[in-house]
Amino acid sequence: MEFIDRHDAGRRLAAQLLPLAQEHPVVVALPRGGVPVGFEVARRLDAPLDVLAVRKLGAPGNPEFGVGAIVEDGTAVLDTDTARRVGLTRGVLDATVAREVRELSRRVERYRDGRAPVDVRGRTVIVVDDGLATGMTVLAAVRALRARGAARIVVAVPVGVRESVDLIGREADQIICDTIPHELLGVGRWYRDFSPVSDAEVITLLNAVSAERPSPETRGPQRAVGETSTREVLVDIDGATLAGDLTLPAGARGLVIFAHGSGSSRLSPRNGAVAATLNDAGLATLLFDLLTGREGQRRELVFDIPLLARRLEQVTIWALDDPATRELPIGYFGASTGAAAALRAAAAVGEVVRAVVSRGGRPDLAADRLPYVTAPTLLLVGSRDAEVLALNRRAAEMLRCRHRLTVVDGAGHLFEEPGTLETVARLAAEWFNTHLATSPRLLAATGG
Repeated sequence: MEFIDRHDAGRRLAAQLLPLAQEHPVVVALPRGGVPVGFEVARRLDAPLDVLAVRKLGAPGNPEFGVGAIVEDGTAVLDTDTARRVGLTRGVLDATVAREVRELSRRVERYRDGRAPVDVRGRTVIVVDDGLATGMTVLAAVRALRARGAARIVVAVPVGVRESVDLIGREADQIICDTIPHELLGVGRWYRDFSPVSDAEVITLLNAVSAERPSPETRGPQRAVGETSTREVLVDIDGATLAGDLTLPAGARGLVIFAHGSGSSRLSPRNGAVAATLNDAGLATLLFDLLTGREGQRRELVFDIPLLARRLEQVTIWALDDPATRELPIGYFGASTGAAAALRAAAAVGEVVRAVVSRGGRPDLAADRLPYVTAPTLLLVGSRDAEVLALNRRAAEMLRCRHRLTVVDGAGHLFEEPGTLETVARLAAEWFNTHLATSPRLLAATGG
């Protein structure tokens, strides 16, 4: 069985781990590849997500040939027979361990960004990685977590070799491995997209789970804040399964669908912050990936505005059909190239979309469709983003619908300056609440 990417693998693992939700577990992922897998597991089980930094111990002169593993706290596992054969002396081992612990400490400090490690004492801990080859890194993690007081340790991996699964099964309390092939031929063989995971992605995923769980030690397995609920949705479009996060406040007055741009995803911390403000203002949000993980690596697809717009239209059709959202008026929030996709889709679906907001957008990339947009449109651009501001001014002249161009003072293209993103979120909430109406809607048109 082949996985689309690590997120797909995590969702499939999470389905098998659901019975553990009642134990209020902690999910511990091994960076970097295990973090996207663990992210999906943590979200499905509504569990805190932490990392345990582990590195392979390589043979002298051949660091890719693993003879053991070392954990951030100095816990080490060594295949003594192999180490002896490759000439790993005690002196070399001690020096290697010291060097690797320093590197692991540096990494984990960056990943946690000042947060303390999750306390695992007396807890059920689910250890997650993207695959099990020799099993040394996972074995080291299990022993380190046992030493930290974990009451029960469950190892969960998408794919693994039989010998390693058996090895871990003798140390962990339980192991769940989705696929055990006759021949592993490398963990990456079992993924369509096995792109390297960056430190930045690890940090983003950890922050996303942390932001969703303001009280991780006290919340139960249902992810809800007050009367606001969040669930993952999957939509099949163009032969691809695309994922989104739907957040529904009680009595929501409308639904805002986000169109991310320039290779960003539904995990974008900036769009996530805007969505949180919209939720507080009584608006439902759907943060949706218009490209799969593999597609997002292809630069030409990131700028394929007709493709992104068609997929956004299909997501809109899904929202019109889903029982939870079918009665809600719809708005689009687009950032960067996603704004062009949002405007192109808005022109296609007509009155189905009641309002559009663009943040640092590129509406010029949808110039041929701008005269056909009927939804009231707000263009938000930073005063320090001179080139994009000029493009937005020209685009505004092409719009025939009600529109406004607002320049956010002191903001650059990414709105990273203090207070600027908050201004965007406030203005967007005001625009949507003003223009989203509860009148009946018909899907006026589809297609790019």
